[in-house]
Amino acid sequence: MDPRRVLVFRTVARAGSLSAAARELGWTQPAVSQHLQRLEREAGTPLLVRSTRGVTLTEAGRLLLGRADAVAGELHMAAEEMASLAQLRGGRVRIIAFPSAAATIVPAALRLLRRDHPSVEVGMVEAEPPETWAAIREGEADLGLVFGYDGPPPDDGDLTWIPLGVEPVELVLPADHPAASRRAVRLAELAEDTWIGGCPRCRQHLVDCCRAAGFEPRLAHESDDYVAVQALVAAGLGVTMLPRSALDAFQHPEVVVRSSATLGTRHVGLVHRPGADQVPATRALVERMLPARP
Repeated sequence: MDPRRVLVFRTVARAGSLSAAARELGWTQPAVSQHLQRLEREAGTPLLVRSTRGVTLTEAGRLLLGRADAVAGELHMAAEEMASLAQLRGGRVRIIAFPSAAATIVPAALRLLRRDHPSVEVGMVEAEPPETWAAIREGEADLGLVFGYDGPPPDDGDLTWIPLGVEPVELVLPADHPAASRRAVRLAELAEDTWIGGCPRCRQHLVDCCRAAGFEPRLAHESDDYVAVQALVAAGLGVTMLPRSALDAFQHPEVVVRSSATLGTRHVGLVHRPGADQVPATRALVERMLPARP
């Protein structure tokens, strides 16, 4: 049965006559009558008995009216739920973020979102950019925070990229390192030092920078945990380079951070499937992650 005709039938049954239903629907009476006739053909039995005093339900009509009321109720609830989402009285966003963004960008944005739209739920998991990219493409998350060194991450055209900012990469040295007393350090001065690498992308950037400075770094330790990396540096077990956001999230009290002109930058941004930012809850979170405009 055509559900639209079922709802027209319900209006007629509740109004008590075709003319009253036509006024309620804003239709002509012949249009209402045609819908009823077609519905009765679909049902294979009369649903109404018409008279000059209005309509009377047949047994089949009474049965169908109960179902029609249930359909109308479900549609009303669906409309209310859609309105709630559109007005951000509800909704859920799934976001994946790399570690330092999960400790800096995400909490700040979620605080703003909860202040403005407390009914929107957000679920966050932590992952590195390749895993995040795959999860967004496969529909396992709505938004992903990713990065690329010295430029946005490679774009395969599947996802939309929203730039959030560019951050410097810094040298991290033990407090008693000979170069720690200087404000700026040339990378070539650390050619004989032991190095500590981060995640695969960060490690590759470290190697590329050192090679550009004329030496091959001696990597003794590797960890994608920026807290663990700094603990190793503080213990005098090597030197490293970290993006500014990792140091904003946590800086070990026994390390020294120094700048070097040859360390490059890291580009941070959001990725999502095309059109995902049109979902109200997702759009609201995106807006709260965008940098403030002057």
